[in-house]
Amino acid sequence: MSIYMMILIVATVFSAFSQVLLKQSARREHASWIREYLNWRVITAYGISFAVLFANTYAYTGVDMRFGPVIDTFTYVFVMVFSFVLLKEKFTRGQLIGNLIIISGVLIYTL
Repeated sequence: MSIYMMILIVATVFSAFSQVLLKQSARREHASWIREYLNWRVITAYGISFAVLFANTYAYTGVDMRFGPVIDTFTYVFVMVFSFVLLKEKFTRGQLIGNLIIISGVLIYTL
């Protein structure tokens, strides 16, 4: 596996983590409307998203374009796992089936 492919995979994990940070922030009560947007979770999440943008741009210089969107679909799987582990959310049967379809599709596409 190339370093570029690894960058795409790691960027996908970080992207999912940033979405969970945004979800954590949305669940909290904030003292004012400005604090909804200017708190450490939101700022960190957008900082991660910005870094992921650059990482993906760099990774596409060494990875065939057809693999990028396939790897990016794993964001949904990682968000579900992080939500379960970090936010203690239960996932539904539909979410589980949907994520299994995503994983199956990726495996079929890459094989």
